[in-house]
Amino acid sequence: MNHRIQRVRKYATALIIGLGAVPGMSAALTLEEAIELAEQQAPSLAARNASLQAAQNLVTPAGELPDPRLSVGVQNLPIEGDSSLRLGAERMTAQMIGVMQEVPNRAKRRARVRTAEASVELARVERTVERLQVRQFTAEAWIATLSAEQKLGIFDELYAENRLLAQAVKARIASGRGLSSDSVLPKQEAALLAEKQDVLVRNEAVARAQLRSWIGAAASQPLEGSWPAWPADFDHYRHNLHRHPELLAFDPMLDRAEAKIAEAISEKRPDWAWGLDYKRRSEFGDMVSFNVSFDLPVFAGSRQDPKISAERARLAEIEAERQAMLRMHNQELATELAEMQRLEQALARVEMTLLPLAEEKVRLAMADYRSGSGELTTVIAARQELIDLRLRRVELAGERSMLNARLHFSFGDTQP
Repeated sequence: MNHRIQRVRKYATALIIGLGAVPGMSAALTLEEAIELAEQQAPSLAARNASLQAAQNLVTPAGELPDPRLSVGVQNLPIEGDSSLRLGAERMTAQMIGVMQEVPNRAKRRARVRTAEASVELARVERTVERLQVRQFTAEAWIATLSAEQKLGIFDELYAENRLLAQAVKARIASGRGLSSDSVLPKQEAALLAEKQDVLVRNEAVARAQLRSWIGAAASQPLEGSWPAWPADFDHYRHNLHRHPELLAFDPMLDRAEAKIAEAISEKRPDWAWGLDYKRRSEFGDMVSFNVSFDLPVFAGSRQDPKISAERARLAEIEAERQAMLRMHNQELATELAEMQRLEQALARVEMTLLPLAEEKVRLAMADYRSGSGELTTVIAARQELIDLRLRRVELAGERSMLNARLHFSFGDTQP
């Protein structure tokens, strides 16, 4: 019996551990689990997968010949006299059945295949870009939620300190060394704390709603983990500028535009077609006809050449758009790198200088108040500065992680 109980406990433990390892089933939600859930559930990714499948299915038909044409008819059927509309009345009347096949020139078929292949690559790139955006937006929503959680976590300590302050004020008033009006100040501070807390509760609800839009019900779980930190190699980011997700699509777009130019040029080459007819006559022997026809592109100046010029203009347009976007992201990268340096310096200044000084200021102001040489308003003001700095530290850390995520998913080695 004891062995059976131990086995049951072992299986139960394994089941709990297994459930905890499944994204969305653990008691707390990590960033990696959130990103994995978002990739599994994002409708936009399903749409991109369908678009890629559609583009792949069009490659083979692009190089195939058009479907043959079947023709059925009657030739030399009389329409006047006693034999009008009678099939067997005239010897020349023949019943005909035939087949015709159009054959576009080889250059045109190759260009169409290149266009279809470029469309496949473009759809593949668009799927990659969408996956990166899903990852980035999910990470940003997770970081925003973590920031709100950490800010709210500070308030338990703040309320406890406020209660201690209220007790100290009450004791001083009871000893006859304090003013009766001082008893109001701790209550005012508590009310202001509640007001700040309400704003943060709202912010957390908004952040979780945004996270829920990516991962569903799992967004209601508490978060697990600290601020995410991806490698911030600024030189590497600058080297990867041309691999920004929004720039990846231009290579297949340029390939497709060049294929369109080749297809337009191929219009100057004649297409051809062949046909085979079988004719049955009532009083004479059956006959077979075979014919070949060719296009005559003799008016290229008003037909093919304008199309070629139009496709070349589209190619120039894409190249110009690529250069414009490259410049825009170059400026964006420089701005965000400068902002990252500012955030790191600001966070270090808060942690190493401003917070210790604010804590010391509160201690000194409280010591002066207890000794009777200081005012309670000075203590309240010092405490307010300390509270703001504690919240500011979390805010700066969240902004740094948010910017780190944008840099990583835009300029890092994230493309598969």
